[in-house]
Amino acid sequence: MVRVTLSVSPTIQTPELARKAVREAADRIRPHARRTPIMTVELDGRPLVLKLEYLQRTGSFKLRGALNAMLSGERPGRVVTASGGNHGLGVAMAARLAGLPADVYVPETVPAGKARRIEALGARLVRLGPSYADAAEGAARAAVETGARYVPAFDDPAVVAGQGTVALEVVEDAPEVDVIAVAAGGGGLAAGTVSAAAPDRRTVAVEPTGCCSVYRAVQAGGPVDAEVDSVAASGLGASRVGTVPFAVLSELGRAGALSCELVRDEQILAARDRLWEEFRIAVEPAAATPFAAWEAGLVPGELPAVVLCGANTDWTPA
Repeated sequence: MVRVTLSVSPTIQTPELARKAVREAADRIRPHARRTPIMTVELDGRPLVLKLEYLQRTGSFKLRGALNAMLSGERPGRVVTASGGNHGLGVAMAARLAGLPADVYVPETVPAGKARRIEALGARLVRLGPSYADAAEGAARAAVETGARYVPAFDDPAVVAGQGTVALEVVEDAPEVDVIAVAAGGGGLAAGTVSAAAPDRRTVAVEPTGCCSVYRAVQAGGPVDAEVDSVAASGLGASRVGTVPFAVLSELGRAGALSCELVRDEQILAARDRLWEEFRIAVEPAAATPFAAWEAGLVPGELPAVVLCGANTDWTPA
């Protein structure tokens, strides 16, 4: 196992302002997003709170950030985004609710189920390049050329605040929780969780060993390129942490409020399978990543919470 604790730069944003942004996001998205349930269990002799965010509309937490970004500021005429799948679903649904046309750029490796669901929500799907970075470059270029509003998957303050509403619900529904573990890709969910939980609760950002942009950025002291090679890449496939999430993590993740953990692909798949065997919870590999860290003893606390953030996976009948 590999562990790193964040060393921080001088404070720019206070915890009070961060929590205020998350609370405002919760008010803004409440008419459209589900308040997903929690489940308190005991497993291996240890108590655990599971946040069942995979029950969110579109099957993942990404709807929250997309809604908050789209409902903030002036109404655009059209929206464009890039996604490995889940954020594209969130933007497609948010655009549908707002009555806006949407273009979603995805890598050619996008899972078929995610692509199918994006198109079913009425968005125009554009496959571009082998990686998320290729799709993001094309989407950003298209937004400039057409004047559409670009909705980032994670590198945006409104998106970060929207994702933080997941942790806000955990804190409100289970105030005794002292640690919240989340999957980390581009850093949006981790930054939102720190915004809602710090400094009273620790956030544990968990990534696959072969797909760890947050961990690499923390090591380097700033965003750097990271490899993308994991069974969880469709959900956690950002090759570089966002500058906005990293700034939030650096500013608020002090004094032990944030740590990063890495788990191997085989641990992720075993965790996914155990969630099904124990609870009949079917999530995609990215969502099982923080549970894998908890199973490995990498999530501390008297009563930790694990966010099961997405279930956009296709099951093949036996």
